[in-house]
Amino acid sequence: MIQTVSTKPFDDQKPGTSGLRKKVRIFQQAHYAENFVQSVFDSLEGYEGQTLVVGGDGRYLNREVIQIVLKMAAANGFGRVLVGKGGILSTPAASHLIRSSGAFGGLVLSASHNPGGPDEDFGIKYNVSNGGPAPEKVTDAIHARTLAIQSYRILAAPDVDIDAIGTSRLGGMTVEVVDPVTGYADLMETLFDFAAIRAMIAGGFTLFFDSMSAVTGPYAVEIFERRLGAPAGTVRNATPLPDFGHHHPDPNLVHAKDLYDRMMGPDAPDFGAASDGDGDRNLIIGKHCYVTPSDSLALLAANAHLAPGYAKGLKGIARSMPTSGAADRVAEKLGIPLYETPTGWKFFGNLLDAGMATLCGEESAGTGSDHVREKDGIWAVLLWLNILAVRRQSVAQIMADHWATYGRNYYARHDYEGIAKDRADALMAALRGKIRDLPGFATILGTVVQADDFAYTDPTDASTSSAQGVRILFDDGSRIVFRLSGTGTEGATLRVYLERFVGPDGKLDMETGAALFRVIESAERIADIEAFTGMNAPSVIT
Repeated sequence: MIQTVSTKPFDDQKPGTSGLRKKVRIFQQAHYAENFVQSVFDSLEGYEGQTLVVGGDGRYLNREVIQIVLKMAAANGFGRVLVGKGGILSTPAASHLIRSSGAFGGLVLSASHNPGGPDEDFGIKYNVSNGGPAPEKVTDAIHARTLAIQSYRILAAPDVDIDAIGTSRLGGMTVEVVDPVTGYADLMETLFDFAAIRAMIAGGFTLFFDSMSAVTGPYAVEIFERRLGAPAGTVRNATPLPDFGHHHPDPNLVHAKDLYDRMMGPDAPDFGAASDGDGDRNLIIGKHCYVTPSDSLALLAANAHLAPGYAKGLKGIARSMPTSGAADRVAEKLGIPLYETPTGWKFFGNLLDAGMATLCGEESAGTGSDHVREKDGIWAVLLWLNILAVRRQSVAQIMADHWATYGRNYYARHDYEGIAKDRADALMAALRGKIRDLPGFATILGTVVQADDFAYTDPTDASTSSAQGVRILFDDGSRIVFRLSGTGTEGATLRVYLERFVGPDGKLDMETGAALFRVIESAERIADIEAFTGMNAPSVIT
């Protein structure tokens, strides 16, 4: 029986760059998840009888919200729902399943790299039929609906068994529980030379992959151990856990320090990597050689032709505005376009759909291509392995060759977390107030030559996005970017992006902190960070 349940709006359901993220206890409020799901459905047209994909990263509350979604999808007229066995679907695998099944769209239940557990984070985002995150016009409509909703529809029915592959009925809707791994792994085999990678591993090449007790464990075991022949145990923390084993599943040098320490040790494997809570981010570390996400994007773009899926070359490269300019020089040498977009993978979707770009990347450890419409952690690892198998050099040698060709963008991100929102907003307002007067301003780094608040016009549909972050450019090619993150669940996070370019003939082996010293000092002084935030050092440096 379909029930229509009266409700009242919540005023805090505005989706961020990757959907709605809140603490679990917020989502556990009566009607909270239901309100948001109904608001998504109310903002769509033409889904009656269509297919919806549902799955998540296995975090705490994942299974409970999936049951809510299934019953609401049935009550709202969907014809079929595809759900990953056990409620599991990595974000890139969900994108692939939406695309390969011809689904109308999908609900991805994840807070990505944020911690999980009863006192931690949960999230829901809607992906459209191309497999990518909903564009702003859709998320704006969803938010507007959350502020006006008066009721939601849900089927009164027992829970669906989502632990057995097969088909069942829920009211007038078909529920199909699918293998979450095989289709995605098969896709990877079409893109990369698995035979060459297998031969490299059989020849003694060693690797280490940390799934961080998150969603990529089953995917990594299937691909790296079963299909590529890496020894059992190559994939660590391979079982997805609701609290990620008390890990913070963010593959950076703070939360993946064990991996970093191992890769810098005397008995390091040849290659180390990690992925995050929902499988869309990556960390790449060679033996004694950490690769920044910005450098990784540039290196992958320069060498993508070595993998079968990209042998014909790239149509273009897209990067988020805060990502370093390393990929720009690769695009220039290849003679292909470089697109600079706001932060958020949804901004890449139109470029990929239009065939204008092939590879995309963000400084926050997200890299991907036109094979899906999400960033993809395991895909990035496989492309690295394919390149290593063909070039037969170490990660350190490949990076040294790259910098000798293109120069090096020394780069870091400083995060100031848990700032009171009014203080964070005041800092950004003050920065925006300085923009007009900054050009010509002299600092210990050099003279400011340009300052702006980044705005973007999509070349495919002329849609615009403004106030995307304050950029400050210096006469020596250095750059500082300030923006507030949209992925946190409490307070505000100020992200400060710091960049210094050194040409191929310059000093390419400096320690990053030393190379960026003057950039860091200039950023702190220009923005008065300590005065506004009360913090004399960042919470996290990546």
